[in-house]
Amino acid sequence: MSLPVINIAQMREWERATWETGQTEAEVIHRVGGKIAQHALQLTRPGDAILILAGKGHNGDDARATREFLTDRRVETLDVIAPESKLPELEQALSQKPALIIDGLFGIGLDRPLTDDWKKFIETVNRSGIPVLAVDVPSGLNADTGDPASPGVAIEAAVTLTINAPKTGLLAQNAWPFVGRLEVADDVGLVPCPHTSGLNWTQADDFKNFPPRRPVAGHKGTFGHLAIIAGSFGFHGAAVLAVRAAQRAQPGLVTLFTQESVYHVVAAQLQAAMVNLWTPDLKLPDTVSAILVGSGLAAPGLAEVMSPTTTRRIWRDSVLPVVVDASALDWLPRGPSVKNAIRIVTPHPGEAARLLNMTNQQVQANRPKALREISRRYGNCWVVLKGHQTLVGRSAGLRTNGASSPQDGELFVNPSGNPHLAQGGSGDVLAGYLAGLLAQRPLLADAGKLIRFAVWQHGAAADQLQAARANWVIEDLLGELGNAR
Repeated sequence: MSLPVINIAQMREWERATWETGQTEAEVIHRVGGKIAQHALQLTRPGDAILILAGKGHNGDDARATREFLTDRRVETLDVIAPESKLPELEQALSQKPALIIDGLFGIGLDRPLTDDWKKFIETVNRSGIPVLAVDVPSGLNADTGDPASPGVAIEAAVTLTINAPKTGLLAQNAWPFVGRLEVADDVGLVPCPHTSGLNWTQADDFKNFPPRRPVAGHKGTFGHLAIIAGSFGFHGAAVLAVRAAQRAQPGLVTLFTQESVYHVVAAQLQAAMVNLWTPDLKLPDTVSAILVGSGLAAPGLAEVMSPTTTRRIWRDSVLPVVVDASALDWLPRGPSVKNAIRIVTPHPGEAARLLNMTNQQVQANRPKALREISRRYGNCWVVLKGHQTLVGRSAGLRTNGASSPQDGELFVNPSGNPHLAQGGSGDVLAGYLAGLLAQRPLLADAGKLIRFAVWQHGAAADQLQAARANWVIEDLLGELGNAR
């Protein structure tokens, strides 16, 4: 199940609650060592050399505990208490070009600036260019704020394996260059977490048995009809990608409504999906069960051809689930839409900045706040704020009188995906796949879970591709959607 994002004080309380039950620190350290080793084995090959850097605290104990599990790797452990005396040994070990460094120098308890000797030691590790697996937190980083204890100096990890639950600082934008890919080692012997949070970390297990098995007597009508309004001159590929991604979600039917200028080139690339011309007086078929607007609606002068009025009318008046993406986000009306209707927007940080009339940097500096404000402005809609650690959620629950409750809505951080998703068309694929799921009424019992699944599946498919080959393109992503487990 999803994990709360917690601070250092909460982590300490969780540990104390565990020790009070009689669980021993030694047993937990042993389990943590096994979890670290699992990741180290995934990042290396049999016979590879691994260098363990272990400090004097429990973080160092965790790192040292990995050694017994790394039976088919060549392991060297460097116990570092006085960095100035160990620097020559570090340089010698690095000259042997180990495949991986396990960083267990400092944990979340670091509460002081680094000395010059520690700075030099850490900078030597970073200059080596050897991938680092950081234990719990990259050494030198404040786990509450995400700031280095000494400006600019902390271990620059390829992967950070944080223990039990994510720490607030590891999700901060300023921490990203040090944290690398964030993974969580849960189930290490602590009691159930006594804390809750408005910000939660999604896990693959959240989607066990989802989507559910289809009824054996199901037919096309059972699984819905998605209408996609997309495509314009110079941007027809976005419409094709959105349709093909929607098909991977396997709705009963998909119909694309597109511009006359791109109709023939788009229709020639699609087989099972229907393709119709968009007209200003367009009336969607009665069978439609969800709508996607936006992919490839970016041609200059399009507002005169394909009026934003269509988007506004659908958003305000349709009782169907609606996804709005890309340029169509700029056409959204503020305020509420039909009561209880599902509304979803999928902005990247730049689009979010336009919606909020602020800078991209302001959005990135506090992504949860930006998401909630977008949701609030547009009728408490669901928001998928894309980017590194994509956020999913909305501003708040609603009372029966339509007013916002004082309790902010829960937000979920998506852990899957990688920087190779930063290719044109990636967002169109996500929007299409999400809309294809939404068209299926049997899946709408928990809209939040459905949205999170689509986002997770999109990122996990990219992770599977990246593990298989380095030169994949967005068209390859279509073939992986739905396969990640």
